[in-house]
Amino acid sequence: ASNSSSVLSELNALRQAAPKLKAEVLRLALSAYDRASRLGLVHKPILTVIDYSKASSQERLWVFDLTIAKLLYQTYVAHGRNSGVLYSTRFSNQNHSLASSLGTYITANTYNGSNGYSLNLQGLEHGYNDQALSRRVVMHGAWYVSEDFIKHYGQLGRSWGCPAVNPTLAKPIINTIKDGSVLFAYYPDKNWLSHSQYTQFA
Repeated sequence: ASNSSSVLSELNALRQAAPKLKAEVLRLALSAYDRASRLGLVHKPILTVIDYSKASSQERLWVFDLTIAKLLYQTYVAHGRNSGVLYSTRFSNQNHSLASSLGTYITANTYNGSNGYSLNLQGLEHGYNDQALSRRVVMHGAWYVSEDFIKHYGQLGRSWGCPAVNPTLAKPIINTIKDGSVLFAYYPDKNWLSHSQYTQFA
């Protein structure tokens, strides 16, 4: 287990690497990673953070290599059609909700599906994202996640709940984070933050 000084130094290094990621969100994400790691769920020291409180026209997904405290990717990510328009404000764990889900995930295996190369996500938080696999909430590439789309419409297109990324980045990001790393999807939702087994120790 990490001691507090090493956690603090890692937090500071990651903050310097990703100044646009709120310190509080990063702190919660590291707490979630630490908890998942203690439970023996983490097989790859990579942390992906999504901040759904930011507009979809802003880069709001970060991928870190925690072994060297380095930022690997910072890019756009879509939210679900029923989570909101420019901003996401509604989240769901229900089938057919077409909404994004909050919380801590472990990345699973990849497959080629209707959206091309895709990554299964296992939600760890009961009642918040533990239906992700059955809902087919996966990471995949999508044509509506691009700067051109933002220029035309002022926002990204929306998914059916999946954290979709730009098609040119889908394969490299998925290959970086697949098979047992942590993905942490944040929004300042009081209900989730007060009930989550992964954030309340931060």
